[in-house]
Amino acid sequence: MRRAAPGAGGPPPRHEPPLPPDLSPHGTIPRQQASQGYDDYDDGYNTGQVYGHGNGGPGGGDPYGPGGPGGPGPRPVRPKNWKRRITIGLVTLIVLLLAVGIGTYFWADSKLRREVDLSKVEDRPGGGKGTNYLIVGSDSREGMSDEDKKKLHTGSADGRRTDSMILLHVGDNGNTMVSLPRDSWVTIPAFTGSESGRRIPQSQNKLNASYSSEGPGLLVRTIEFNTGLKIDHYAEIGFDGFANLVDGVGGVDIDVPQDMKDKKSGNDLKKGKQTLNGQQALAFVRQRYGLAGGDLDRTKNQQKFLSALANKAASPSTVLNPFKLYPTMGAGLDNLVVDKDMSLWDVKDMFFAMKSVSGGDGKQMNMPVSNPGLATSKGSAVQWDMTKVKQLMGELKNDEKVTVSGN
Repeated sequence: MRRAAPGAGGPPPRHEPPLPPDLSPHGTIPRQQASQGYDDYDDGYNTGQVYGHGNGGPGGGDPYGPGGPGGPGPRPVRPKNWKRRITIGLVTLIVLLLAVGIGTYFWADSKLRREVDLSKVEDRPGGGKGTNYLIVGSDSREGMSDEDKKKLHTGSADGRRTDSMILLHVGDNGNTMVSLPRDSWVTIPAFTGSESGRRIPQSQNKLNASYSSEGPGLLVRTIEFNTGLKIDHYAEIGFDGFANLVDGVGGVDIDVPQDMKDKKSGNDLKKGKQTLNGQQALAFVRQRYGLAGGDLDRTKNQQKFLSALANKAASPSTVLNPFKLYPTMGAGLDNLVVDKDMSLWDVKDMFFAMKSVSGGDGKQMNMPVSNPGLATSKGSAVQWDMTKVKQLMGELKNDEKVTVSGN
């Protein structure tokens, strides 16, 4: 058979681009150097290589394929979307904070002891402007061991009496704290005995007697009857709760006005600025003997300390520190008896109002007194100056700036 001459029929010869001198004629593999006496020979094949198709790596592959001079080049690296990441992080943080905050609220709210029903108080006066809190420190020894009673010098008397009573008015014209001496000689209105069911006639007695006989309900009614001011909320804390609250905030700084020593309360302090722990604080606010003004001086010390305690409890160093905040809330709320309508927000408002008074945004005073040593059938008592009391209560009820001075 005749062999066709080149160029006569058949496909035209393929023209490949010229190659650098160091490459083989059939691909991209560098020329093999002669070895062991063999001539330089390349059959166009090599391990891992296919004729005309490299691996796309440096120095290999089709010069017109991907990665080559005519290809699209390497895939670009996608830039990190920092804005999206930051947004996701912030949303996650906000959700976590909300969850912790809501959980803390319900935990704290469940600890409040809502045991006082003010709706059962008889013959209540009309409300006024602002909010009125009655804050009571009782000598309740509930839950205290014999060792605790001995350490805190509380004695072992049965029942409950009031060691302090403070009327706190919160309004737009400054907050006012008015201490009510427990020996105040007042009219105790007629009431129905909770145990006997009998109607007890009206009488004259010390203010503390109303609490001792019928508890918070009659105490609130007696104060409302003698002042004409409606009590919106009631809060009470006992000896042990008070001491634990002070220890929970890490102690309270106070300027002791004079050297103080009293065997009954266990107080033994030197004059000057110092930090009191729970035991020392309780002795400080309870001392009444050995003070020049007797019970009136004691009520001033109680106001002074309660304001300092509220200032410490509501400070950023406590509120923003969970290692202080939770022990403080636990110690305070576990022992805080309040009325049934008092919310956790009301408790917060009460503390911040006391804090503002200690910061100078308000007024601290005793109930105006005309005779601190009134002789009565029940012993020495404190007689109010009713002219000043009427003016003071009118200013509080109308939420006006207080102009009356106390003792």
